[in-house]
Amino acid sequence: MNSELFFIYDSHCPWSYAATPLVRALVNAHPEMQLHLLNVAYYDGSDGVKKALAQSVANQSTATFSEGYLQGCEQPQDATSVVNLMAWLTGKQPEIALDVLEEIQKLHFQQGLKMVEPEDFDALAKHFNLSMPGKVFKDKLSKDAEHQLADVAELQEIIQTTAFPALLVAQDERIVLLNHNLYLTHPDKIVEGVEMELC
Repeated sequence: MNSELFFIYDSHCPWSYAATPLVRALVNAHPEMQLHLLNVAYYDGSDGVKKALAQSVANQSTATFSEGYLQGCEQPQDATSVVNLMAWLTGKQPEIALDVLEEIQKLHFQQGLKMVEPEDFDALAKHFNLSMPGKVFKDKLSKDAEHQLADVAELQEIIQTTAFPALLVAQDERIVLLNHNLYLTHPDKIVEGVEMELC
């Protein structure tokens, strides 16, 4: 399959967390597929996540949430540091970007780390041997992140929705917006679904 996969997400969004295993299933099945991870930067410190929403995500997917996360999830969430990190990383080491995103989600949703301050990223930096630049931890979006948001806006215009998470597969001149909700409880089934869509 000569195609590209676009994942529009927010690292602090429970639905994005639930959709990430679908991305992993597609990448594992088609390692030749070029992956584009695009953080929409929705969580900017102004909104929290209702506990009821996280519980709904858990009921409709394979995602699980720790008590530590659930106790603090209704406080404002801020993904700015992660947006900056992932924008930098996709430019420098795209081959590990999905692994890093999965680890960030594990730290946030399973260990309850806010993923805002530099110390929240210590284990991640050590695990992946990352030397993160200072711009990651500024309280505003980096230039890399702003460029990535422009790419997100362009894609959203094509698919005519700003809803996220969104999974798109592009092959030749064709872009397909996948109905990822069908696969949240069985992530591996998305592989067959994509192959049918692109036949």
